[in-house]
Amino acid sequence: MNNRISWDEYFMAQSHILSLRSTCSRLNVGATIVRDKRVIAGGYNGSIQGDEHCIDIGCKVVDGHCIRTIHAEINALLQCSKFGASTQDANIYVTHFPCLNCTKAIIQAGIKEICYANDYRNNDYAEELLKKSGVTVRKISYNPNDIVAHLLKE
Repeated sequence: MNNRISWDEYFMAQSHILSLRSTCSRLNVGATIVRDKRVIAGGYNGSIQGDEHCIDIGCKVVDGHCIRTIHAEINALLQCSKFGASTQDANIYVTHFPCLNCTKAIIQAGIKEICYANDYRNNDYAEELLKKSGVTVRKISYNPNDIVAHLLKE
């Protein structure tokens, strides 16, 4: 019997674990950037270094968006930049469909595939840009409880 989880489950589980570090109370999002089946970066949505966190003082909402936080995808991309890891032809696993700005950054970073678990305010223009750019988008059927159940098996 094969007890191994799939690569998609493995990387999506990491994104869900990263989302547990989120400091924005509106939505917990995690992102894992993978190249050649190796994790090169991870991120979650939260405040910039040294700023207050939404979970401590509340969100700073302008036009329906919290402007205090940096999105998980951007944090992961910035981690690659900070440590010199190329994102060309990488994959990104995200707990939620990326917003328009994150989509544009993902495309510009050379990421070839977005795998996501949950729809969230999917932007039509973001979807159009992804099609034009040739980035593959896959919605992963993923339930974190399945991974927990797998861990609890003896």
